[in-house]
Amino acid sequence: MLRELIGKLVVVDTESPYVCLGRLTRIHRLFLELRDADFHDLRDTQTSRENYVAASRSTGIKRNRKRILIARGTVVAISRLEDVVDE
Repeated sequence: MLRELIGKLVVVDTESPYVCLGRLTRIHRLFLELRDADFHDLRDTQTSRENYVAASRSTGIKRNRKRILIARGTVVAISRLEDVVDE
């Protein structure tokens, strides 16, 4: 199921106050690899997770990392960026 997301722009929600957006390039049993990623600490802004992700869908990912590895044990949800709804 996760394999169908490889090569797609995704949103990775974690248990922490971080949200990660980028292109999923690799799935390992311990981590997910994203390229051209935005690793965003929600404590840095007043914006909610939902509003930040919806804005990123509209305006594009604000890349701040070439590559990021996310521990799979911290992942709460993963979805395609194009599946984010702004209604």
